[in-house]
Amino acid sequence: EVQLVESGGGLVQAGGSLRLSCAADGFSFDDYAIGWFRQAPGKEREGVSCIETADRRPYYTDSVKGRFTISRDNAKKTVYLDMNNLNPEDTAVYYCAAERPPFYYCVGSGSGMDYWGKGTLVTVSS
Repeated sequence: EVQLVESGGGLVQAGGSLRLSCAADGFSFDDYAIGWFRQAPGKEREGVSCIETADRRPYYTDSVKGRFTISRDNAKKTVYLDMNNLNPEDTAVYYCAAERPPFYYCVGSGSGMDYWGKGTLVTVSS
């Protein structure tokens, strides 16, 4: 059974940090691109970051560049999103999703990703 389980969300003050984790199972994790997406209340889903294979440069949406870092541990089948200097505009439900090669959808809104987690809520207070 394919599983993507996000964890690490919570309430944090502006300027604070959180680490999100996405634990995967049930598919060939090493071969898949993993993306983080978020959806704020009343807004469309947006791509936050994507990591393909370990030797490819990760993608970040402009609003998180320099503040967020994505990484993957293939041995643990886990992708992390380290989020620093959080601001209230980062408040959203964060989802991870997986895409088999070739990678068309990981960069962007995520339409077409193969597997999705259920999300974890990040709330940043001002």
